[in-house]
Amino acid sequence: MWSSPPVATNRETGPQLERSIMRKLITTIALLALIDTSVAIAQPLPAPVGHRQPRADQVPDEKNLMGNPNDPINRENVALDRMVKSICRGC
Repeated sequence: MWSSPPVATNRETGPQLERSIMRKLITTIALLALIDTSVAIAQPLPAPVGHRQPRADQVPDEKNLMGNPNDPINRENVALDRMVKSICRGC
């Protein structure tokens, strides 16, 4: 008697199944590594020394910025501040 050829199925068995699982695993690991690397690159680097923003205790008070009130330049600055405040009306 004639025997019929084995019926092909979509199911993989034995070494084929292991190869398929391993290929999917390697692909997943590679994609995760790429995503993780891009996230690490996107994070900002700290500013170099000398380019950092000062803290509040390192900034002088506004009262100390005027210095000597008898200095002619400081008097002009005070007069100019008054004029600007009257023009802007609290802006």
